[in-house]
Amino acid sequence: MQANAPIGVIDSGVGGLTVAKEIMRLLPNEQVIYIGDNARCPYGPRPQAEVRKYTWQMAKALMDKNIKLLVIACNTATAATLESLQKKLPIPVIGVIFPGARAAMKVSATKEIAVLGTIGTVKSGAYENALKSLMSSCHVVQLACPKFVPLVESDEYEGEFARKMVRETLAQLERKHFDTAILGCTHYPLLHDFIQEKFGPSVTVLSSASETAKDVENHLRFQNMLASADNQPVHKFYTSGSTSIFETIIKKWLEIDNPVIHSIKFPQT
Repeated sequence: MQANAPIGVIDSGVGGLTVAKEIMRLLPNEQVIYIGDNARCPYGPRPQAEVRKYTWQMAKALMDKNIKLLVIACNTATAATLESLQKKLPIPVIGVIFPGARAAMKVSATKEIAVLGTIGTVKSGAYENALKSLMSSCHVVQLACPKFVPLVESDEYEGEFARKMVRETLAQLERKHFDTAILGCTHYPLLHDFIQEKFGPSVTVLSSASETAKDVENHLRFQNMLASADNQPVHKFYTSGSTSIFETIIKKWLEIDNPVIHSIKFPQT
């Protein structure tokens, strides 16, 4: 495996671009190959067995492209599939849940933490388990926000409709006590400002993206697999869904003028 081999990033759709952005920022010499399974998004309401199958399909597609490390930039897929991928793939595999929990523990003064996630992530209890592994006495409140992912996937995350949807969804937490909220889905950072507005300045709203990027750097540095300083990466993006919406969000979020985007098809069986 060459040090200049690419890093693979997979997600149910565009949400994982929030993680890819932090990897590109922290490690500008690394090439990223990204797969978004937009056609089958969202993963949150799907059975775990289905999520595992779809995640494995994306992982195998990236292994064929000789990646040196895989990032599961989807909380639902991390909860369902991280352990099996780590056991069976010959490369490092990093998920987004433990980095998110670690980031929350660093900033929370009260150790009272809210987790906003998909139905699948909340049901799995993965964040609560990760947080309690860091501090058993912490208090965790979770809320599934199933309407958030479709807002982002349809590129409707910036307007008044999105603000209203966020306020209505988060109203369920008004009587709960917490000083930190984890955006437990990589789509949710695109709604960050509306979420922060609803919670107010007393709550720190954070995502796992920057902590996940640090884990990527640490893994590669430890294995002496960081790309060379003269490497000039061309990032590649694959989607199983609409390339036009995918391209719009990549240009807006990653500020890449002419992204290299390809369609990808997965077996339906």
